[in-house]
Amino acid sequence: MKTFREMIDSDGVYVFDGAMGTRLYDKGIYINRSYDELNLAVPDLVREVHAEYVNAGADIIETNSFGATRHKLQPYGLEGKVHEINAAAARIAGEAANGKALVAGAIGPLGLRLEPFGPTSYDEAKEMYKEQVAGLLEGGVDLFVLETFSELPMIEQAIRAVKELCDLPIVAQMTVQMDGKTLYGDTSEHFTKTLDELGVDVIGLNCGVGPTHVLSTLERMREVTNKRLSAQPNAGLPRDVQGRQFYMGSPEYMATFAKRFVQAGATFVGGCCGTTPTHIKLIADAIRSISPRQSIAAHRQHHVFAKELKPEDVHVVDPVDRSRWSAKIARGEFVTSVEVLPPKGCDAQSTLDSIRLLKEAGVDGVNIPDGPRAQTRMSAQATAVLVEREIGIEAVLHYCCRDRNLLGMMSDLLGAAALGLHNLLLITGDPPKMGPYPDATAVFDIDAIGLTNMVNKLNHGLDLGNNPIGKPTAFSIGVGVNPGAVNLDEEIKRFEWKVEAGAEYAITQPVFDTEQLRVFLDRIAHVRIPIVAGIWPLVSFRNAEFMHNEVPGVNVTPDILERMRIASDKGKEEAREEGIRIARESLLEVRDVIQGVQVSAPFGNVKYALQVFEVLDQFKNEHART
Repeated sequence: MKTFREMIDSDGVYVFDGAMGTRLYDKGIYINRSYDELNLAVPDLVREVHAEYVNAGADIIETNSFGATRHKLQPYGLEGKVHEINAAAARIAGEAANGKALVAGAIGPLGLRLEPFGPTSYDEAKEMYKEQVAGLLEGGVDLFVLETFSELPMIEQAIRAVKELCDLPIVAQMTVQMDGKTLYGDTSEHFTKTLDELGVDVIGLNCGVGPTHVLSTLERMREVTNKRLSAQPNAGLPRDVQGRQFYMGSPEYMATFAKRFVQAGATFVGGCCGTTPTHIKLIADAIRSISPRQSIAAHRQHHVFAKELKPEDVHVVDPVDRSRWSAKIARGEFVTSVEVLPPKGCDAQSTLDSIRLLKEAGVDGVNIPDGPRAQTRMSAQATAVLVEREIGIEAVLHYCCRDRNLLGMMSDLLGAAALGLHNLLLITGDPPKMGPYPDATAVFDIDAIGLTNMVNKLNHGLDLGNNPIGKPTAFSIGVGVNPGAVNLDEEIKRFEWKVEAGAEYAITQPVFDTEQLRVFLDRIAHVRIPIVAGIWPLVSFRNAEFMHNEVPGVNVTPDILERMRIASDKGKEEAREEGIRIARESLLEVRDVIQGVQVSAPFGNVKYALQVFEVLDQFKNEHART
C-alpha cells in the first residue's frame, strides 16, 4: 500500500470514503446521540461502516471523529474522554482498513466563534485541536483531513495543532455556498491561496452543496495553486420529504462528476453527507477507467461489494438489460413512441386495436399518460399491462405524484415491477382543478424529483427510507422537461435535480418552436441526458390555439398559428394535413439534437402519428448521402 505522500507524488487518482453519519443513521442510530462516542459504545458498528467503504474501493477512510473535540463532546458529558474517543476512532478504522486503505484522522470545526467575534482565543482553539490530534496519533492515523470548515482562522488553528505534534500530511477542505464563497464570504481564490501558504499538502472542498457547484469552484481553485486538490461533495442538495432530509444525488450521477473533478484537476475524490458505499463503489469504478493504477484496478475487480445491503447481495440491473426501450437509449440509438390515452371506461379493446397498428409499424414504445389534464380514465398501469401482454409492444408508463401518498407510490411501483413493467416517465401531475373534478384532493407528498429518487433507490434494492427490499427493480427512469417553461431558470434547476436524482432520459412537452428547444438543450449541456422530443400533430386552428393558450409551457409560434388558420379555413382535411406537415418539419428540424421522438395521437387516431414517422426515413437517407 502506498503512503499518502507517495499518492501525492504519483500520477494516480485516489478515492476517499463517503458519509459515516449517513450510514450510522441508516443502521438505526438517531441524531440525539454523540456519533463520536459510538467508537466506545458500539465499536463493531463503526468498524462495519468502515469495512463497507474499504470493500467498495476506498483508498482512504476517515476516522469517526469529526466532532470529537472537547467543546462538541461537552453537551453529552463526554469532555473528559476526548483522547480515549479519538484513539479508539483511529484504532477501529485501522482494523477495518487492514492494510487495504490508509486511515485519515477526521477533524471538523469546533462549533464556536473565535476572537474577536467570540470569547475563544486562537491559542485556546489550537489547544482543543491538539488534544484531539494526540488521540488520533496514538490510534495510528496515516494523515489528517481537516474538513467542512467555513472560517479560515478556525482551520488555521487546526493546521497549527497538527504541525506542532507531527509531520503527517494534511488535507484541508473548506465548504462553500452556491456562489463558491464560504459562509463568511471568503472567495475560493482567497482561501486556496491562504491554505497553500499555510503549508498543507492537499487543498479541497467537501460538504456544503452538490457536485455541480463543487466542480465550478474547484476549477477556480486550480488556477491559483499547484497543490493537489480534493473534492468530497454531498450527494446533491438535500430535499425535505415529510420532515426528513434526503440527498438526491444518485451513485451514477456522483460517479459522473468524479470524472469531471479529475478533469478539473482533482487527485482525490470521495463523498460527504448522503453518500453511501454504493456511491463510493461507482466512483471507484469510474476512477479506475481514467487512473493509471492498473495493478490496483485489477485487484479491485475481485472485491465483492457485499455489506451495503444485507442479508441479500444486490445486483443493479444494467440499463441495457432492463428493456428493449432502455437498451436502445443506453446504446445511443434513436427511439420512437406514440402517446395513447388510456380508455375512458373499463373496455380497452378499441385502444388495444389502435396500438396494434403501432406494433405492426415497428414503433418502439407506446406512452400511456397517467390521468392527463386530471381526467378520469382507466389506470395507466392497468392499460400498460394490457398493452404489453396482449399486443407485445413495450409501454412507457407515465406515473405521477398527484394521486398517491408515499406508501401508495411505493406499493404501485413494486407492483409494476412484479407485473413486468420496466419503462417509466415520472411526472408531478396536473392539479385536480385543471379537470372536471376540482374538489378532488391532490396528495403531492413528493414531486417528480423526489419520485425519481425513490425509483432510483428501488433500482438499487432500497426503499425511500434506505431499507432493503430484496431483489431490486429494473426500471428505465424517464422524466418530463419543459423547454418552454415561463421560468426557464427554475425549470433548468429542477431538471438538474432530476438528473442528480437518477433520471436516465427525458421527454419534452410538445415542441412547436424548434429554436426554443435548441436553446434549452444548450442550457442543459452540463447535465445532458438523452432527450426525446414531444411532437404533436395539430388537427385544426382551434386545436393550435388551445395548445398555445391553455397547455402550460407549450409555445405555438405565430407562423404555425397562421398556417393552421389558413388551412382550417379550407376544411378539416386540409387542416389535418397541414398539422402533419408541421409535425414532420418540426421533427426534421430537431432530429440532429434529440435521441428519440414521442408523437401524440390526436383524438386517439394513431394513423396521424404514424404519418409523422415517415419523415425519419428521409432524414436517414439524407445523412447516408452526406
